[in-house]
This record gives sequence, C-alpha cells and structure tokens, in this order.
Amino acid sequence: MKVLETYKDSYGDKKQELIDLGYEFYCEKEKDIAFKPYMEDIEIIMCYNIFNKIDIRKFKKLKWIQLYSVGVDQISQEASDYIKEKNIILTNNKGGYSIPIGEWIVMNMLLLSRQIPGYMEKKRERRWEPSYDVIELYGKKAVLIGTGSIAQEAAKRLKPFQIDVLGVNTDGRKVPYFDECYSIKDLKSAVALGDFVVNVLPYTESTDRIINKEIFEAMKQEAYFINVARGKTVVEEELVKVLEQGRLKGAALDVFEKEPLPKENPLWKLNNVFITPHSSWVSQNGYLRRGELLYKNLKGFIELTKGKVNNPQEVLSNIVDFNKGY
Repeated sequence: MKVLETYKDSYGDKKQELIDLGYEFYCEKEKDIAFKPYMEDIEIIMCYNIFNKIDIRKFKKLKWIQLYSVGVDQISQEASDYIKEKNIILTNNKGGYSIPIGEWIVMNMLLLSRQIPGYMEKKRERRWEPSYDVIELYGKKAVLIGTGSIAQEAAKRLKPFQIDVLGVNTDGRKVPYFDECYSIKDLKSAVALGDFVVNVLPYTESTDRIINKEIFEAMKQEAYFINVARGKTVVEEELVKVLEQGRLKGAALDVFEKEPLPKENPLWKLNNVFITPHSSWVSQNGYLRRGELLYKNLKGFIELTKGKVNNPQEVLSNIVDFNKGY
C-alpha cells in the first residue's frame, strides 16, 4: 500500500513495523510538489495542503487523506466535492497541537497583563521606566470562543490562576474545565463579560468573519483580544480600528487574514499588539504526537482494508465531518 508523505515523520523503530504491514512510503516536499507518474498508485496521502498544487483527481487509487493540520479550510470546494463523491476518508490532527497552543494562550495573557510588549520596546531604547498600568489574572474572566481541545487545554492551565473561565460553543453545552458556557447565539453577551477574549473557533462557513465590529464593541474597553483560530474568522480592518482608537487595551495575534502578514499592515506598528507568525502550534512534543497519531491511524487502516472492521470510526482517529467543517 503506497503512502505519499510531505513531511518525513520520525516513527522510530515503528517505521519498520509499518513497512512489514505492507506500507511503501514516498516523500515529496510540499512547497514544490508536482505530480509524478508513480502517484497514480498512491492510496494514502499525508500532508498539510497539496490541493492547490496537484489536481486530486489524478490520484486514481486514493482512499484516505491524513492532514497534518487541525483545520481543513485549505481544502478547496472542488477537492472537497471529489473527496465526498469518491468516499475518500479524511482525517485531521485534532488534539495534536492543543497543549502548545494552550500554553501560548496563557503565555500571552501574562505578557499582555504585565505590559511585557511595552517593556520590550523600552529595552530596545534602553529606557528605565516602570509600567504601573498592570493587572493580575487573579479574579479576572477569560472568555474562550470555542470549547474544543485547544480551548480545554488552555482552560485547564488557567484554573490555577483562579480566573473564571467562560466558554462559547454552538449550543451552550457544559464542557470540562469551564465554569460556564454560552451558546454562539449569545456571543455578544458572553464577550461583554471577558477581561480576556480568546478566539479558538474553527474556520467554517458559519464562522467566516464572525468576530466583527459589533462583537468588538460589545467587549469591555479594557479587554484584551487573543486570536489563535484562523485569520478569516476576524474582520481584521475592524480589529485594527478598535486597537488604534484604544477601544481595546491590546491584542496577541498568531493568525491573520493574509499570511505572511504584509510589512505594510498597520498591526506591525501598534505597540499594544503582540505578533507571532502562525507558530503557536510549534513544539518538539507536537511533532512526536503527530507521529503517534499517524502510526495509530496507519495500523487502523490496515485493519479496515483487511475487513477486520467495517466502520472507519472504530480504528481511525479524527475523521472529519464535512457537514460541520471539522
């Protein structure tokens, strides 16, 4: 069974076990991938996004796609339609990056609350100037828009700070580590409670530009906004306006409408904004978790193809529900 990988995951001594099970691995760099004749026989693709470089219909024997990412919005509508038409299984890396992103959220709440971006600027200028406009996390409220695995890992880490953690999800259902949850229909009411508002929503048709002027204006003027979701869930020009006007106290942003973030984007110039280059997910353990997921799913797929099980859900983790978009 031929597998195309665009990243050489380290399976350690498990790689030989997979080869012994009948897998034959091929690796191509994703950034410059092009279709080659051998790919007609590929049955499994493991990648982030090759769908804008190769017509997926050229993979005549394709049965399963394993994404390295959690999000699936990089798959075009045309590719999605073909995947559904041919009953190709699509799995993602849900949970694989939740811990490092959860830590990134907590880190940035501390950075913003303690005015660290301002101190970094003062250090560059060799200015000895204490900031007194700082707050504690203790007793504050954090509103996490989205209550999936990333949000849960952040909430778990926030509890020792004795901060109230509120969540927003589709129906307001209770989720572990959250003190209270609200329905997405009550988003404005929920964000109005937050000293920190953290966007961890997946990108779908219903979340496209959902964080807009109306939502920003519902937030407390002294609130901080944090985004680790997808840039397209936020109306960026309206975020810039409220930050420039002092309508929000500051922001920490890892994702943007256009990436890399253009040098002329006004967000670069704002002293109350902390920027990272879509890297909140990066960690050594994150790569190890991804390798473990791929190994587990590859073993499960063998059982599926041999008829030992009939339902992919029994042996494959993180099967994507196209109706939900994640």
